[in-house]
Amino acid sequence: MILGLGSDLVDVRRIERTIARFGARFLERVFTPEERARSEARANRAASYARRYAAKEACAKALGTGFREGVRWRDLGVVDRPLGRPGLVLAGAARARLEAMTPPGMRVRLDLTIADEPPLAHALVVISADPVASAERQP
Repeated sequence: MILGLGSDLVDVRRIERTIARFGARFLERVFTPEERARSEARANRAASYARRYAAKEACAKALGTGFREGVRWRDLGVVDRPLGRPGLVLAGAARARLEAMTPPGMRVRLDLTIADEPPLAHALVVISADPVASAERQP
C-alpha cells in the first residue's frame, strides 16, 4: 500500500547561486556530512547538490509534513545504495513521522528515483508498506 508520494523539480542554477551567495552556511544547514563529501567530489557539484535537494523536498512531501513538525533538512539523508541506486536514510522527526504513519504489522519501504536534464533535477519518492510475514513478527 502506498503511504506517501512526493515529487520535486529543482533548477540547478538556483542551487548554484545559493551556494555562491551563502556557501558553507547553506550547505551545512541542508546537507549531511556524507552528502557534502559526495557532492564535493563530483565534477559538477552544484548539480549533485541540486539532485539531493530535490530528493529531500520530495521526501518531505511524501511524509506529509514538508519541513514542519520538527522535520529538518539534515533529517533526510540521500545515500548511494549498491550499484549506484539512490536511497534515503531518515533520522530525528522525519524518522518518527515515518514510524507514526506505518500501520501496525507492516514494513515500510522508501523508494527514490532521481533524474536530471540540465538545468533541471527531479526526484520522486514513494513511501509504501507491505505486510510483515507472520514468522517475522515473532520475537
